[in-house]
Amino acid sequence: MKEEKSEKKEEIKKKENKDSGEKKFEKKEAMTEMLIRIKDTDLPAEKSIYVALTRIKGISWGISNAMCLLLKIDKKTKIKELNKDQIDKINHFDFSKLKPFMMNRRKDYEDGEDKHLLTSDLDLQKELDIKRLKKIRSYRGLRHALGQPVRGQRTKSHFRKNKTVGVQKRKAGK
Repeated sequence: MKEEKSEKKEEIKKKENKDSGEKKFEKKEAMTEMLIRIKDTDLPAEKSIYVALTRIKGISWGISNAMCLLLKIDKKTKIKELNKDQIDKINHFDFSKLKPFMMNRRKDYEDGEDKHLLTSDLDLQKELDIKRLKKIRSYRGLRHALGQPVRGQRTKSHFRKNKTVGVQKRKAGK
């Protein structure tokens, strides 16, 4: 009996020692990731130029490929291996060199030109287009205004995402 009690006391002491804060902290290697800013977007330096360009809003795989071909940069080149001149060429790339079918703003409503917009310009233009549709009271504008699906989806079930709060539990005290 005495042996069992002494064993239990030892186990309790071991648990207390573990809980008392005697923790050894191991140093973890810092994961510092080098970022390079291209077209107002931070891109990871370890990625190839072909992959990294797709992280910029408005640049897809096809446009990334076309940019690499037109700028004569190897697609497999990592961003950290690019020199300042190549980064400047990418930053000042003229999207009018692309074929019109690749651009994201063909026959612009205001001036009729083919454009390719990136990052915040793309978001702003999309928002302005929706406002214009609402203002002229077109079918698409009305659908946007009502929060209904615009592109012909069914309205019975699947378009309703995050619109209404379902059943909620009452708080215990009330």
